[in-house]
Amino acid sequence: MNLSSTIQNLSYVHPNAIIGENVIIDPFTTIHENVEIGEGTWIGSNVTIMDGARIGKNCKIFPGAVISAIPQDLKFTGENSYVHIGDYSVIRECATINRGTIASGETKIGSHCLIMAYSHIAHDCIVHDYSILSNNSTLAGHVKIGKKVILSGFTAVNQFCNIGDYAFVAGGARVRKDIPPYVKAGREPLSFAGVNSVGLRRDGFDDSFIKDIQNIYRIIFQKKYNITQAIAVLSSEIDESLEKKKIIDFLLKSDRGIIKGYF
Repeated sequence: MNLSSTIQNLSYVHPNAIIGENVIIDPFTTIHENVEIGEGTWIGSNVTIMDGARIGKNCKIFPGAVISAIPQDLKFTGENSYVHIGDYSVIRECATINRGTIASGETKIGSHCLIMAYSHIAHDCIVHDYSILSNNSTLAGHVKIGKKVILSGFTAVNQFCNIGDYAFVAGGARVRKDIPPYVKAGREPLSFAGVNSVGLRRDGFDDSFIKDIQNIYRIIFQKKYNITQAIAVLSSEIDESLEKKKIIDFLLKSDRGIIKGYF
């Protein structure tokens, strides 16, 4: 335990927990034994951080959050596993993040992520850097979320789904299929609702890049091709680019299939 940290008397911190410099732990919080917390992190009151948590630098964890509880998975048999949270991430009130199972050994949240109040991230999930889970978002086990993804409030994601970089998912969505990079997903059942042009412009992508993305997704979602046909057309008609390769790779690796196009 680092002497430069501020730990309130009404908190319990196991003596074997590793606490970095300038960590602040507010009253009524419990830190279990096999826990590491990076320097400059603030832990609010009534937080529970359980065995296997590895929390980065300068994070903020708000009251009521529970980090690294055992998986809600009946196949879990007590194996050692972890939750890794990167630097500068924010976990808001009453969010829950379960540790991994033997399948991968960890649940992983990247750096600069924002996990809003009452969200749940289940075992073996991966959430990449700068992504946002809005209030009451729920990830079932083994979900993968790309970087700079935004899930709007009350989004529920089925197990093993994959959501690509820069995707935007509308509020109340039920995600049963994979969502490719750069797109907006909305409606019920969930379907392609255009390219996330607003998010891309905010992040510095120019109009030429966005137009190229739109041309790619016009072939995938609006030409009535199946995926095999769409990939063949993309390969023959669209100039080679990193974004084209990224999208095709996503399609080829999708086990659950991707969301539908316009109806």
